[in-house]
Amino acid sequence: MSASESLDSALEADASSITPLAKIVERNQVWSRMAAKYGVENPAPPWQTSLDGMCDALDQSACGPEVLGFVDRRNEEDTLSETVYSDLPYPENRLVALAHSLLARGVIDEAELEERMAAVRARLEA
Repeated sequence: MSASESLDSALEADASSITPLAKIVERNQVWSRMAAKYGVENPAPPWQTSLDGMCDALDQSACGPEVLGFVDRRNEEDTLSETVYSDLPYPENRLVALAHSLLARGVIDEAELEERMAAVRARLEA
């Protein structure tokens, strides 16, 4: 699949069709608001290092290009962040764009994403 075909495929699954991601945008779930709500003073989101690590792993993986290569990931991240997820600030738009790309490729599914998001929410609310 070419880079443009890959980008077209990812964009076909718009945010409104990916329920967990649409909820994030709708609720304006950004770190600055969540940190204030839960009394966290660190301005850097705790998931930032995991996001960076995931992107590095995809970029370096032997199966990366078949799943989501560096150029495709960055092109999709840029396009999705400027269009579908333009209401979210950085790094939230980067995180949601990566999830969008992985969902569009079937690497993860919506149920798995929702389960993981619920687990994170439970830890925050504990």
